[in-house]
Amino acid sequence: MNPHMLAHLLVQLIVIIAVSRLIGRGARWLGQPLVIAEVVAGIALGPSLLGWLAPDAMRWLFPPESMPFLKMLAEVGLVLFMFLIGLELDPKLLKGRGHASVAISHSSIIVPFALGAGAGALWLYKSLSSPDVPFSSFVLFMGVSMSITAFPVLARILTERGLMQSKLGAIAIACAAVDDVTAWCILAFVVSLVRASDLAHAGLTTLFALLYIAFMLLLVKPFLARLGARVANREGLTQNVVAITLVLLLGSAWTTEYIGIHSLFGAFMFGAVIPKEGGLAAALAEKLEDVAVVLLLPVFFAFSGLRTQMGLLATPEAWLTCGVIIVLACLGKFGGSAVAARLTGLRWREAGAIGILMNTRGLMELIVLNLGLDLGVISPTLFTMMVIMALVTTFMTTPFLRLLYSPEEQARDQLLSAPEPALPPSAYTVLLCVSHGQAGPGMAVLSRALSGERNEANLYALHLLSPERSLKARGEEALDPSAASSGALAPLVGRAEKLGLSVRTLSFVSSEPARDICRTAQAKRADLVLLGWHKPLFSQTVLGGTVHEVMQEAGGTVAVLVDRGLSQVRRVLVPFVGSRHDRAALGLARRLVKQAGAEVTVLHVTSPEGSGAGRAQVEELFPADEGASVKLKVVRHASPEEAALEEAKAGYDLVVVGLGAEWGLEDRLFGVQRERIVRDAPASLLLVRHPEGATVLAQTPEQARTQGTTPEATQPLSARS
Repeated sequence: MNPHMLAHLLVQLIVIIAVSRLIGRGARWLGQPLVIAEVVAGIALGPSLLGWLAPDAMRWLFPPESMPFLKMLAEVGLVLFMFLIGLELDPKLLKGRGHASVAISHSSIIVPFALGAGAGALWLYKSLSSPDVPFSSFVLFMGVSMSITAFPVLARILTERGLMQSKLGAIAIACAAVDDVTAWCILAFVVSLVRASDLAHAGLTTLFALLYIAFMLLLVKPFLARLGARVANREGLTQNVVAITLVLLLGSAWTTEYIGIHSLFGAFMFGAVIPKEGGLAAALAEKLEDVAVVLLLPVFFAFSGLRTQMGLLATPEAWLTCGVIIVLACLGKFGGSAVAARLTGLRWREAGAIGILMNTRGLMELIVLNLGLDLGVISPTLFTMMVIMALVTTFMTTPFLRLLYSPEEQARDQLLSAPEPALPPSAYTVLLCVSHGQAGPGMAVLSRALSGERNEANLYALHLLSPERSLKARGEEALDPSAASSGALAPLVGRAEKLGLSVRTLSFVSSEPARDICRTAQAKRADLVLLGWHKPLFSQTVLGGTVHEVMQEAGGTVAVLVDRGLSQVRRVLVPFVGSRHDRAALGLARRLVKQAGAEVTVLHVTSPEGSGAGRAQVEELFPADEGASVKLKVVRHASPEEAALEEAKAGYDLVVVGLGAEWGLEDRLFGVQRERIVRDAPASLLLVRHPEGATVLAQTPEQARTQGTTPEATQPLSARS
């Protein structure tokens, strides 16, 4: 063994993870699941791309002697991943949908199985197989490989599209669950036939497999139920519980490997029998998912990519064969699922969407294909063709689903199934966008000031979940909206309850957070989009990243709260030079006066040569009966930003400032220096942007006044000159 092999393995892991994540950025931009990026990354690192462009670099990075180590890491990663897949299979998915799910899922297995087996028997066995491979094993394996649906990829697509709790998503995920269990049982039988030396050994393997399943259901499952109850009621998920679970997992995988049906089936079965109630399954998924998915699974994709040789498809006939395989795969899965779904009573549009979703293969197909290649059932050429088929059928899912079941159609269906209560058109509506819990309390305090004692505002708290989050956590929050309040929304909801505020919580998975914030604001007819802020990883600007994108796309007023312990809104400062953003800031200040009785100081900053003609614009937004609570202070200063900072030191609770270069605030995607007013102001800040062309505030003729200038002093607006 090479003494530097560990160092070489570490380099391989660094390259594999980095390339997977890099390509993953592009896949996310195209609206594709991360598994597409990981498969492409694996192929790119193999002979199909890296070996073609730089063969010496590939030989150095992946020398033949390192392959056994990569294979073992990939196998361990697959064992953990199949365990996670078993954890995600919840029997509650079938509740009330058993008949339709079984009918659709079995049709989506039988039809492609028949097409795959038929193609294998009549055509592929002669042209792409070896005489050493038993005919029955090849035909059965081709049938199974055509029948697979990628349950985890399907679940990820459904959550990212917000379809998990729709009628369509519920049926699709239930069908995929039944499909997975059935297909893996068939695969276990096929593997036992391939590994057995004769029919008697195959029968013995099948008998042992049935005894193993009975043992898991009758003895292991009750023990795990007691273990789960103990975890829920006592000490929680300790290291001892994790150790016991891992020992049982590895023991189950070893058992199925020993009896001849592969270790992956044992891992999958063990995950499936763990009770989903009590929190044990969710806690285990949270512990193990990142290690399995981020570290070990990309190794499997890289290993698969090293075995995928596009160069083997060097003739038109080979590519034609690959194309026919793709057509048969789509025809079997899509056709079988869609027709069965239509026969169970779904509309053709819904049935077609079911067919598209069930045609997703992805990772599960790669696992099956690697099994076939390891067992010698399929050749490297056929393996490459089937990998391309898996890529194409997975890649086409998202765009075809968007085309057939558009977001508008999805929104209409959801609106019909769960209509919002009618709201008065004049109600002031605020959308509170919370990315992390730290911003919540301050946003609740500000919302109380905007609502007043009589709660004269509709408040929606929105938390968008990243597609990278644990699928288990996302599923729980989708199944129970109140579960979201235990995460990022909990501090906001808790402070709102203490303040007597009624807040509706919204939470869903989003790969386009800025666009989804704007869509939600439009759907809820929000008068104000309020964003929380936290220090970004790289950029220093408050107005960068998602905040910048929201401000560019929003059709109404957007404000960013920089919270420095906001506990009340009594004294408010509004720096003012007259821009539309400043006028929007005055509009918010007026609401704070009216609803919370706040004392507002408007700091109108003019140049040393200016006349201080800002009073008229201020009075447009403040009628005479509100003027006593509002003071206009005019100062002449060469730097408005400096003047605002000086005044902010006078003990204000909140500084409401419009965007503008005069205040050192410009919304930009990236900035290397934090805005000075944000950095140095001692009070909490509310940074306001109003879109060009939109009305700041509906005004009555009595409010539109045109008064003259004011002296350089502080006066109540009610003191008319």
